[in-house]
Amino acid sequence: MTKAKATATGFTAVLMWSLLALFTIGSAPVPPFLLNALCFGIGGLIGLAWTARQGFGVLRGIDWRVYAFGTIGLFGYHFLYFTAFRLSPTAETGLIAYLWPLFIVLFSGLLPGEKLRAPHVIGALIAFAGAAVIVLGRDDNGAGSAVGLTLAFLCALTWAGYSVLSRRLGNVPTESVTVFCLATATLSVLAHLALEETVWPADAMGWGAVLALGVGPVGAAFFTWDIGMKRGDIQLLGVASYAAPLLSTLALVAVGIAQPSWAIAIAAVLITGGAALAARASANRG
Repeated sequence: MTKAKATATGFTAVLMWSLLALFTIGSAPVPPFLLNALCFGIGGLIGLAWTARQGFGVLRGIDWRVYAFGTIGLFGYHFLYFTAFRLSPTAETGLIAYLWPLFIVLFSGLLPGEKLRAPHVIGALIAFAGAAVIVLGRDDNGAGSAVGLTLAFLCALTWAGYSVLSRRLGNVPTESVTVFCLATATLSVLAHLALEETVWPADAMGWGAVLALGVGPVGAAFFTWDIGMKRGDIQLLGVASYAAPLLSTLALVAVGIAQPSWAIAIAAVLITGGAALAARASANRG
């Protein structure tokens, strides 16, 4: 697979994540860890079907430390994210959690064979400003919490670390994500039983939203992201990830849940401009 094709494959994860909010709203009133368990279970089953084509022997040859790393990355990120919003359900929490694309760009400079250029960092900062316009423009009535904000910061570090370190595991087949998903589903069940009351989807539409989440944003997205991180342009993918909050808001506008505004237009200009700057830097480097 060429670097350009791997980058495009990785970006499909961003496109799928842009539907996360829409489908999550549709899955109400399922609590977050139960939703996590259901969705990662679906994603894991899809991964098993995909892996069956290659043969399950490919999974047996993978070091257990790789499985531990992937499970910590997927479950750790979601555990920190959900807990942060429980303690501090504010726009600021969301913005801090969205530092992960910027961290991916910065951390990528530590990877062998990767050279971080100033336009990548500037592009990431411009795109982050666009995300800030979107996230801070949302209405919320929650109270902030220093612990919640700290957990949101750790959540951003966790996902950035998982994504960048995946590059060091380039020889590990993407089928390994199947085990990451199934292990994350298992841990999510335990977190649900310990922390939440069981509430199932209210109707067929709710179950459809859960299925859609498991197939896409909390399923296939982690497989395509793995390909992008291991073989694609990691700096460009980091900056382009800021398209997710913008596209998510546009999806909510399209179905009438959110209203169009100048903030969306400003965010679109900033995020597109930042991504274009990073893309130009990558093209010049190549």
